[in-house]
Amino acid sequence: MATQTLDIERELSRDEKSGTMHSEHMGGLTSEDADFLNNFPEERKKAVVRKVDMRLIPMLVLLYLIAYLDKTNIGNAKIEGMTDDLNLKGIEYNIVTAIFFIPFVLCEVPSNMILHRFRRPSIYMGGIVFCWGVIMTLTALVQNYAGLLAIRFLLGIFEAGFLPGAILIISNWYLPNETQTRIAILYTSAATGGAFSGLLAFAIAKMDGMAGLEGWRWIFLIEGLFTVVVAVMCFFMLCDSPALSTRWLEADDIRYLELRQLARRSSVPSDYKENDHFNLRLFKDILLDYKIWLLFFANWSNAVPNYAMKFTMPTILRGMGYTSSDAQLMTIPPYAIGAISAYAFAIFADKYSWRAPFILGPQCCLVVAFIILFVKSSDIDNNIAVCYFAVCLACFGMYPILPGVNAWNVANTPDPAKRSVNIGLLVCVGNIGGLIGSYIYLEREAPRYPVGYGTSLAFGLAGIVAVVLLETLLKRGNAKKARMTEEEIRQKYSEQELVRMGEKSPLFKYAL
Repeated sequence: MATQTLDIERELSRDEKSGTMHSEHMGGLTSEDADFLNNFPEERKKAVVRKVDMRLIPMLVLLYLIAYLDKTNIGNAKIEGMTDDLNLKGIEYNIVTAIFFIPFVLCEVPSNMILHRFRRPSIYMGGIVFCWGVIMTLTALVQNYAGLLAIRFLLGIFEAGFLPGAILIISNWYLPNETQTRIAILYTSAATGGAFSGLLAFAIAKMDGMAGLEGWRWIFLIEGLFTVVVAVMCFFMLCDSPALSTRWLEADDIRYLELRQLARRSSVPSDYKENDHFNLRLFKDILLDYKIWLLFFANWSNAVPNYAMKFTMPTILRGMGYTSSDAQLMTIPPYAIGAISAYAFAIFADKYSWRAPFILGPQCCLVVAFIILFVKSSDIDNNIAVCYFAVCLACFGMYPILPGVNAWNVANTPDPAKRSVNIGLLVCVGNIGGLIGSYIYLEREAPRYPVGYGTSLAFGLAGIVAVVLLETLLKRGNAKKARMTEEEIRQKYSEQELVRMGEKSPLFKYAL
C-alpha cells in the first residue's frame, strides 16, 4: 500500500480510543498489517499499554527522582553549613549552581543523538547514571570552592542526557495522546523528589559529626551511593524496545506496539527516515520552525522560576522565620502540590488531545503567585502565611508546564530522528532557564528577593504570550490546509511530494 500522510494527533489517537483503525489512515503499512491493527481487541490494546506502564515507567521515575535529588541537594547542603565550611563568599554559591548548567545545556542534544543510535537504551542510560552517581559520592570529599566548581561541572555533563533521553524513550513506546500523562508521572517524581529531598536532608543532616564528616557531606555521600546502586539496576530493568521485550510481551503484543509506531511516523519526509544519518537539512528545518521557538518561551515559563526555586526554596522559607530544620520540612507541601497538579492537568490534556488550555491555566496561577510574592515579600514578617501560600501556588502552576510543552512537541514531530533532536533541543534551551534561575535570587536581597520574583513573573507572562500565539498559528495552519479536499491535494501533489513535505503536508494536521 502506498505511503500516506497521517493526522497524527486527531486520526491515529482517535482511532486508538475508538478501537478502529481504517487502512486509509495507516500509511506505510501493508494491508495485512492494517487488518491486524483493525482486528486487535480493544481490551488487549489497553492491557498491552498497562504492561508497558508497569515495566517502563517505574524505572524512569526512580531514575528521574535520583537525578533531581543529585542535582538539587546542594540547596539542602547549603543551609546545613556547606558555604561556611568551604568558605564560599559573595556570589560564589550562585556560580557553583550555575556552572552545572553549562555542560548540562551543551550536552543534551548530542546525548539524545547518541541515544537514538543505541539499540539498547538501558546500556547508555545506565552508564550515565553510574558516572554521575560516582561524581555525587565524591562531592562529599570536596575541600574548597575550586573543587566544588569542578565536581558540579562534571555532574552537569553526565546528568545532561537523562531527561531528554527519558522523554525520547517514552515517545518511542507511546502514542501522542498517551505521552503527557507519562511525562507528567515522570516529572512529578521531581516534585516528589523535592519533598523527599527536604525530608531526607533533614534526616541525614542529623549524622553531623559521624566519622568526622559534617552533615552536608553525608547528604552527598549517601545519596551518591544510592545513585550508583540504582544505575546497576538500570542495566537490567530499563525496557529497551518492544522487539527486545520477549520475556514479558507476547509476539502479538510486540507486533501491535511496533505497527502503531510505524503508522504514526509514516508521514515524515523520506530524507528523515529513521535509519538515515542526521543531516544539515534536518537541523535547518528545526531551527527555522516557529513552533520550536515558541515552545522555548513556553518552557522558560517553567524552567526559570522552577530551577530558581529548587536551589533557594529552603533559604526562602528560612527567610520567613523558620529554622533550618523546619525550612527543610516546609518544602514538602509545595512539591507535593506540584506533583498532584502536573498529573491532574496531564490526564485532561491527554483525554481531550488538547495541550494549550492545560498549559495556560497553570501559567496564570504561576503569574498570580509571583505577583503575590513580589508585592508581599517587602513585609514578609507580617505576611508569612500569604507568602507561603504563594510558594505553594507557584509550584501548582510550574509543574504542569513541562509535561505539556514536551507532549505538544512530540505530537507535532512524528519522525524519530527529528524528534530526538527536537526533544534534546527543547530540554537544552529550557535548561538555559536554569542558568538564569541560578542568579536571580541574590543573597543581598534576602528575604525580599525582588529580582527573583520579578524575573520569574516576567518569564511567566512571556510564556502565556508564547502559548496563545502558538495555538493561534497552529489553528491558522490547519485552517489553511483544510481549504483543499484530500482529492484536490492528491491531484496537485504527487505521493512523493507529499511525503517529502512532512509536517508541512496539507494532509498533516497539527496537534493543538
